[in-house]
Amino acid sequence: MLPALPALAQDAAREPAYRAFPLIGSRLAVWAVAQLHLNFAAFILGVPIFAVIIEIIGWRTGEARYDWLSHEFVKLTFAAFSTTALLGALLLFLFVGYYPKFWTYMTSIFFPTYWVYALLFFAETFTVYVWYYGWDWLSGPRKGIHVALGVLSNLFGTAILLVANSWVTFMISPAGIDESGALKGSVWAAINNFTWMPINIHRLIANIVFGGTIAAAYAAFRFLGAKTDEERARYDWMGYIGNFVALSAFIVLPFAGYYLGREIYAFNQTMGITMMGGFMSWLWIIQAILIGVLFIGSNYYLWLGMERIPGSERYRRYVPMMIGILAFGFMVWATPRSMVITLDEARAMGGTHHPVLGFLGVMSAKNTAVNMMILTTFVSFVLYRRANRISIKPWVGIGMVVQWAALGLAAAVVVFYGVYGYFVESLVRIGFSVYQVLAVLAAIVIVMAIDIPMFRGARSTGTIRWGTIAPRSQYVLILLAVTFTWLMGLMGFARSGIRQHWHVYGVMRDNSVDAVTPAIGYAANMITTVTIVFFALVMFMFWLGGLSEKGKAGESGHAATPVFSGGSDADPARTASGETRGGRSRAGGSEASSAGESRGGRSPLLP
Repeated sequence: MLPALPALAQDAAREPAYRAFPLIGSRLAVWAVAQLHLNFAAFILGVPIFAVIIEIIGWRTGEARYDWLSHEFVKLTFAAFSTTALLGALLLFLFVGYYPKFWTYMTSIFFPTYWVYALLFFAETFTVYVWYYGWDWLSGPRKGIHVALGVLSNLFGTAILLVANSWVTFMISPAGIDESGALKGSVWAAINNFTWMPINIHRLIANIVFGGTIAAAYAAFRFLGAKTDEERARYDWMGYIGNFVALSAFIVLPFAGYYLGREIYAFNQTMGITMMGGFMSWLWIIQAILIGVLFIGSNYYLWLGMERIPGSERYRRYVPMMIGILAFGFMVWATPRSMVITLDEARAMGGTHHPVLGFLGVMSAKNTAVNMMILTTFVSFVLYRRANRISIKPWVGIGMVVQWAALGLAAAVVVFYGVYGYFVESLVRIGFSVYQVLAVLAAIVIVMAIDIPMFRGARSTGTIRWGTIAPRSQYVLILLAVTFTWLMGLMGFARSGIRQHWHVYGVMRDNSVDAVTPAIGYAANMITTVTIVFFALVMFMFWLGGLSEKGKAGESGHAATPVFSGGSDADPARTASGETRGGRSRAGGSEASSAGESRGGRSPLLP
């Protein structure tokens, strides 16, 4: 046995390619932790982006409610910061311990970026802590320094996103390596691969949507548990702002997703076909249903919100027409090209494609449907925005005509290219979607460019009665948060699953026992479980956020709590003395309650 000992020692020292995680397996362990980490990371990257925008609005307008709201949003990120870091460390341990050869290879390519990532994370954490805890200290004449800290923290956060995305996208579309998989130049070539920039744009927008929906869900949670009219009014407004931010980013998110899809096709057509026309094609039907829920839910929330706005009655006649467009668009968007049917059913139907509905399953119809849904959602927001305002500009008639003409022309362009797409080859049809997107974006820009000055200084038909919205609206906000979280997990599975049995597509093969892409039903169950765990943790954080205010009557954290119209329990003394951190008193009665009025030059987008 003595001669055999050196060989045994070498075998023991040789690192295995894979190790098995107890009970659930290595893949499920990595999948669950990675998805949870991504959800929390998206939250802590998305929320500060619109928190600093809201703080800037409060700083420039002198309104306490925006400064208070920004402070509330940043407060939400602190527990998420710790959780994100813990999950990130756990994910690293899982990779190193259970996929050592894969991690060794990725380290050989991206080791320099690890230092950058760590330094950026420390820099962002330090900056956010100073931003939050220095809120009162950096007030008054030093408010500009405080806002700069918020901007800096978002720059660090975005840089973290860009670095982490380089690792993920390299696995999908590797670049900068030779035939053996070794790095042949600088690490920049591996970072700047085909899908890096599309995922950067897509994830940045998606993080804003995600952060907005979670913040709105937090406001809904606090609204439903509120004890006073003032508290309900405050969190009603907070929920509206969170939903507004999420909806604004969500409108352009499908365009970013389309850009990502084009780049995947450009890198490898087989991968693109697997994603859109292979075994994953039914994922897009599930995605269509979820997107339909988001569109319809967002519009429904706006329509419910119009009931608390005096003067909105004149616009409610448009709601049935918008419901019809959204419902029809949803049905088209969710119609599959081919159906899972038996042989007898296929013979009776004449093939796998339905003779009528099959025409709605192609991308010409779906692109048309989703663009019309985006236009309709935008119109809902515009009507909500002007619900309690009447423009006094002399050119209002001409402005209205130009706005409706822009919307009508955009709809005509979308429908024209949607129909024309049936009569050209697929390569030409793909290009038509660009014209549809540009028409919709141009209409949005034109309408808002006219609407903002047209309703500046407008006559008010009454203040918004914050806190009087139907409670079912708050459940809609929670539904939107859950739906978008589930959608993120589903699309993450699609992005990762198109690699199939490759760790790094075409370079490093997955030879583990888990080297198989799971079925959609299996994946859906896994994503649902992770979503439930995530929201259980989020609800615990919401509870902690409210727990810190127990025993502080009428207070909300460090911020001077603004009073909104609809709050009957306002403290007159606090109302009179509430000051913004910019040094001006805007928290009291008439100023804070003028939530729906357009004051010249103030907050042109947020009512």
